[in-house]
Amino acid sequence: MSQYDKEALEKFRLSGKILRESREEMRNFVREDMPIIQVCEKAESLIREKGGKPAFPCNVSINEVAAHYTSPPNDKRKIPEKAVVKVDMGVHVDGYVTDTAFTACFNPEYSSMQSAAEHALTAAIESIHGDMATSQIGLIIERTIKNRGFKPISNLTGHSVGRYLIHAGTSIPNVMQLSFGKVKAGEVYAIEPFVTLPDAVGRVDNSPEVTIFRLVKAKAVKNPYTKQLLKYIEDNFRTLPFAERWLKGAVPEDRHRDAFKELLRCKAVMGYPVFVEVSRKPVTQAEHTLLIKEDGCEVLT
Repeated sequence: MSQYDKEALEKFRLSGKILRESREEMRNFVREDMPIIQVCEKAESLIREKGGKPAFPCNVSINEVAAHYTSPPNDKRKIPEKAVVKVDMGVHVDGYVTDTAFTACFNPEYSSMQSAAEHALTAAIESIHGDMATSQIGLIIERTIKNRGFKPISNLTGHSVGRYLIHAGTSIPNVMQLSFGKVKAGEVYAIEPFVTLPDAVGRVDNSPEVTIFRLVKAKAVKNPYTKQLLKYIEDNFRTLPFAERWLKGAVPEDRHRDAFKELLRCKAVMGYPVFVEVSRKPVTQAEHTLLIKEDGCEVLT
């Protein structure tokens, strides 16, 4: 029995359709030497043009960066030549979140590592069904990646998604793990294998850089600009992650920096550190969002 009614499932499907179309357009858009902010803004504007809202800032994670990099305001960085670029995008329709990612590989040396992530994702999709143990899914992903001569990132996982929730409680490992968790029919999950080289550590660590944020809880703040910024974040993003560049115009420009710093200091807002592979080896990623059925799944993205 699904925890979502017919109307909610239609919103998930619409969210997935918008995301699928946006992802396919982005595959043809991303190229070497392009400003990263151009990729982020293009992905986010495509989503809005098609009638969705970004569920989180577009992540553009390059080479050894595995996840959580989006352009800060006035980002000057560009996609380097021969880069391995993960583009991770999310959409919500009335809060119903779908999540997808692809790797744009500009270095032929790593193209088989890119296809290893896609094969692992396909293997998981083909075998998943209601009541399947999450440890079994992790085993299938790990085995597929290792059979191709690569290594999964052991401390990054897929996740259940929900309404205004990107991580809704259940993790889907990319390696065999002892766990009693199961995926349930009627629930929605994002599966996302991350792959690196066989001689890499195969784990990610937090880097000092933070470019993606989320409201933790509304706090009483005295400064009127801080209060105004907090209200803007609550009204526009609720519990979903956002980029600092999305706050442009919420308060006068000369007041933004202090107001935003105060929200972080009083822990009304938290940041997600950028994840980097420990041995600084390149990482590839593939991701789809699935609606689990008793005997299989429906790929929403």
